[in-house]
Amino acid sequence: MAVDYTVIAVYLAGMLAMGWWGMRRARSKSEFLVAGRRLGPVMYSGTMAAIVLGGASTIGGVGLGYQYGLSGAWMVFTIGLGLLALSVFFSARIARLKVYTVSEMLDLRYGGRAGVISGVVMWAYTLMLAVTSTIAYATIFDVLFDMNRTVAIILGGSIVVAYSTLGGMWSITLTDMVQFVVKTIGVLLLLLPIAVVKAGGFGEMKAKLPTGYFDPLGIGGETIFTYVLIYTFGMLIGQDIWQRVFTARGDRTAKWGGTVAGTYCLVYALAGAVIGTAAKVLYPNLASADAAFATIVKDELPVGVRGLVLAAALAAVMSTSSGALIACATVANNDIWSRLRGVVSADGGPDGEERDEVRGNRLFILVMGVAVIVTAIALNNVVEALTVAYNLLVGGLLVPILGGLLWKRGTVHGALASVVVGGVAVIGLMAGYGILANEPVYYGLLASLAAYLAVSLATPATDPAVLAAWRERLAGRTPETAGTSPVPVSQ
Repeated sequence: MAVDYTVIAVYLAGMLAMGWWGMRRARSKSEFLVAGRRLGPVMYSGTMAAIVLGGASTIGGVGLGYQYGLSGAWMVFTIGLGLLALSVFFSARIARLKVYTVSEMLDLRYGGRAGVISGVVMWAYTLMLAVTSTIAYATIFDVLFDMNRTVAIILGGSIVVAYSTLGGMWSITLTDMVQFVVKTIGVLLLLLPIAVVKAGGFGEMKAKLPTGYFDPLGIGGETIFTYVLIYTFGMLIGQDIWQRVFTARGDRTAKWGGTVAGTYCLVYALAGAVIGTAAKVLYPNLASADAAFATIVKDELPVGVRGLVLAAALAAVMSTSSGALIACATVANNDIWSRLRGVVSADGGPDGEERDEVRGNRLFILVMGVAVIVTAIALNNVVEALTVAYNLLVGGLLVPILGGLLWKRGTVHGALASVVVGGVAVIGLMAGYGILANEPVYYGLLASLAAYLAVSLATPATDPAVLAAWRERLAGRTPETAGTSPVPVSQ
């Protein structure tokens, strides 16, 4: 394992070095939070693919393939569909808004007063997303070093917190680009063909497994529908995804770069399912489907290649973890703390103020990072935590966000009612049906939609001046203080 350890050590050292390099670039709030809004198509595509394809997509995707066969690709497939829909239909408009958070978009569209409530929901989602990604370090480091769970979480989490705190989005962008390359080589070009060959090829796989393993819908229609609701729609509204859209250099980069990334996700989904199916042939009696990835890597890959593929797994986890961490810190600082203090941050202020904002955001990343590590150590059930996060996100925020983009009659009162009713309904239904049940997100989303429509139609239409300012921002004609609401933000 010495060669494998060396590969991993070099990879982790490289992540820290890029964090240090990113610190030299991140001298303003815009550079620190959204990489100066100037990523080109190649870097934008690579980093967008990296953040959406995390540990759940890699380790979990292989596990679903082990359990269900080719239809296990549906979870990651719906993530790719969501990214394609976001890129084709919404990303150009989102990029033109020149904001930093989803809640700032809601304030621009509805005229203020939606920020703190929507920010709390988004903060809970990004926190849980970062926590679940951080827990995945325990699985990988256990394979590598037979390491204690707590130590593994602290080690992996500390590296991500370090480079994210140092350079913000610039560091995360650089590391994500490397992680994208490592994942492509490790999973698609190495593990996929090796796994198929070791299993005897597709003919042998079909001969040894039930026909249901090769049924595209074998996982079940209801499960696929739930994946679409949670992951496809979740891709449309998550702060971690939007914050990457904000890094695009322009409309075309956001649209076409995101389309490339979404297509890559579809390929990655199928690859994970095939690897899992091959693992089922090789190891038919594993105690846990989620152990399929680690088992096939540990037992079937040659020295050196094994280290690179495990580095690819680390890359998948780190990219999602760092993206969720900076999103969590951005929301906590800009949408909750600053608004509670009555401060609306602006871009383009004096240099001293810009540096102060960088220091403030850097501090929030550090604090949120420590909170993520502590929560990850205390938490055991990753699936339940992730389900709670996505149920709250989709049930509470999908309707007011898409409604604001698509329906001009939506009002701030309708948006607030939608967030509150949808969020409370989801929480109550999870308590009644169980956290992993499908009903909470189904009925919570319907309750959110009903509240949005009813309250919006029953309350006065949004001020024409607010809508006019909103249309100006959507057209890309932003005021000099980009990132600031054109109307006072009152709570």
